[in-house]
Order: sequence, then C-alpha cells, then structure tokens
Amino acid sequence: MPYARLGPIAIHLPKRVETNEMLQTQFPRWDLALIEAKTGIRQRHIAASDETASDLAVEAARKLFATESIAPESIDFLLLCTQTPDYPLPTTSCLIQDRLGLRTGCGALDFNLGCSGYVYGLALADGLIQSGVAKNILLLTAETYSKYIDKDDRSLRTIFGDGATATLVTAGTEKTLQGFQFGSDGSGGDMLMVADGGQRKPEHAIKPRHRKRWKSRLYMDGPSLINFTVDAIPRLVDEILTASNMTDADIDKYLMHQATWKMLDQLRSRMEIAPERLPIDLADIGNTVSCTLPILIDRLRKRGQIAAESVNMLVGFGVGLSWAGCLWRDQYQS
Repeated sequence: MPYARLGPIAIHLPKRVETNEMLQTQFPRWDLALIEAKTGIRQRHIAASDETASDLAVEAARKLFATESIAPESIDFLLLCTQTPDYPLPTTSCLIQDRLGLRTGCGALDFNLGCSGYVYGLALADGLIQSGVAKNILLLTAETYSKYIDKDDRSLRTIFGDGATATLVTAGTEKTLQGFQFGSDGSGGDMLMVADGGQRKPEHAIKPRHRKRWKSRLYMDGPSLINFTVDAIPRLVDEILTASNMTDADIDKYLMHQATWKMLDQLRSRMEIAPERLPIDLADIGNTVSCTLPILIDRLRKRGQIAAESVNMLVGFGVGLSWAGCLWRDQYQS
C-alpha cells in the first residue's frame, strides 16, 4: 500500500516588512519592548493591498517547481488551506490550478482551517494517496490575516504576518506519517473570529467573547486561547503517543504551531519539554497561521536540525477551536 511522504517545501513571503521599530515610531505610546518580550516577534511580512492569498500561494508553488525541477503536469491533486480566499466562490484552488498550468484532470480543493490546517492537509493527502486517488499532491497554505486587522490594533497587528508555503507530498512505500489525532470544539468559536463577510446576518452573528477593543474585523481573545492550548495540547500529545504505542522518550522534537513565544513557552513548562525539543522560530515572520509548521520544518531541515528517520510530532491548534497532531519521520533529502 502507498503512503504519504512529506517532500520538499518552498516558502514565499510578501516583500513588505513591518518591524517593531516602525510601529514604535508610528505609535509612540505602544510599549513595543514589552509586546516583543511576550510575543517573541520583532517583525512581520505584510501583503500589499492588491496582493491576495492566491498570489502568495502561486509564487510559493512556482519556487517549489523551479528549485525541485517538478513538472506541473505531474501534480494530480491540489490542496489549499486558507482562511483568506480570493472570493467566496469560485474555490481559490481552481484559480490556482489554472495559473500554475496544472492538468485539468487535477483535483483541486480549498479547506478553511487556520492553525491546525497543515496537519489536516497532511492527513487529507495521506488519505488520497492510500486510497490510490493521487500520487503527487501539492499542499499549499496561504494567509493574509493582515487584511482583517485595523492599523490601530495594537494586539493583533504585532502578532500576525502574511505568507504562503508549498509542500510536495508524494507516494512512498513506508508509513512516515502516523498516529493522526484531531479535535474540534465550536463552543470556542468566539475566541478567534471574523464575524462579517458571510451569509449570517450581523444581528444573528456570533458575538465576541468579551468587549471588542479594536476596529479590526478579526477578533481574538488571547488569554482564553492560551488557556485552551495549555489544557488541550498536552492531552492531544498523550493521545498521539498512546495511539502509536510510544512514549515521550521516542520523540526527538515537538514541532508546534508558532503562535507566540508566551504560548509555546507555557507549553514547554506544562509538558516539561526542553527548549531544544520544542523550537520557537517566529521572530522575523510572526504568526503566519497555517504556514507556521511548514516554515518551521523547512528552516530546521536547512539547518540540519531534523535527524534522518527520527520521530517528530507535528501539532497545530487554534481558531475553530480546532487542533490536530501526528507523528512524522523525515525521509526527504535535499
């Protein structure tokens, strides 16, 4: 039986960079030093006003094709994870299929998930490959959360950055992805949300959990999200280990959604994991939502910090509420 193999990854970030120094000049009353100490973020990449998630995704895919000598016609399924699609319809993945020159016999699917989206995407790819539907899958993540954020929003503007990634997932003979576990709790949907833009009338829309302090379309209840994370993620980790008949000693690294330094540091403490086993690497890009895990994997690979055949755990969590994780052995050699 064929199994999904996580291959090469390409990253594309918008040209515009917004640093904390720039924000401090623009907003002298903001305590950017304190904010940076909590978030661990010193700058972010921000999409241009006429730049969309599909633009970023197409550039990431083109980089992947060029650097890895991948023929577009070899792709037989396109998966796109985004919460900032170009249009309500048609599906953005179909537009990307055309722009990349993929075969018209190629499947194309959008799925609307945020911080857990990359793990969900790997699970979807694994299912398509195991069922024999596809052999070469292009998994894209692309987010432009900045378009939901008001310029005066001190809380969100200092956290979220835009970007896109492209991952080639191919059929292999060994099971390198296993132990998938998922969770969802819609009762926490009011912790991180954009309440307008859909078909629900404003007077019937979900209300933010607390008073909305900023004009941003995006609302986030940071403290509640941290409480959810430090409660749900250790349990998820235990479930993955139990399902795979493994223990913490079998895991080399815990690769987690790069939300903020504070959130990840609390997970380190709660789970008693050494810093080198739960890396934090978001200072120069911020929280890029569904893109954080593939960016982290790519960076660790390039530094030689993922040992061949070592078992690592991938974990995503956030908006939804949604969370997901799995075990992964890297067999890709650049």
